[in-house]
Amino acid sequence: MTISSISAETRATELGLDLHAPAAPVAAYVPANQSGNLVFISGQIPIRDGSVMMRGIVGDTVTLEQARECARQCAINGLAAVKAHAGSLDGIARVVRVGCFVACGPGFGDQPKVANAASELLIDVFGDAGRHARAAVGCSSLPLNVPVEIEFLFELKT
Repeated sequence: MTISSISAETRATELGLDLHAPAAPVAAYVPANQSGNLVFISGQIPIRDGSVMMRGIVGDTVTLEQARECARQCAINGLAAVKAHAGSLDGIARVVRVGCFVACGPGFGDQPKVANAASELLIDVFGDAGRHARAAVGCSSLPLNVPVEIEFLFELKT
């Protein structure tokens, strides 16, 4: 059986993903906004079990591997947000785009390696429909001093 013949919901369960209800926004935004069949997911930070997983700067106080773990959690949170909006991951036609922001110091150039952790998870869940356009951007700081924030664009099935 190929990954494309297994539902995204089944794959998420097999991967042991906890697609809890997304956290309520703490500012003036909504977690998901739909236009036509596109769903824009607001930036997700590495929150697990109601707490920020890690704070700091990648390449300084946060290692590359820790940043990858944060990026994976951001992707899990993004999946939870789109599932809450669409009702099921099986309603997603494809992942269109991912924007990954990495708080890092000067000289750190491994933003794509951080973003890959999120991209790989999306491909694990959706198969080829999880392949997406992407930006991996370094910045000096992020909200709540987290090391990674990721935004998502999904297309719904019609």
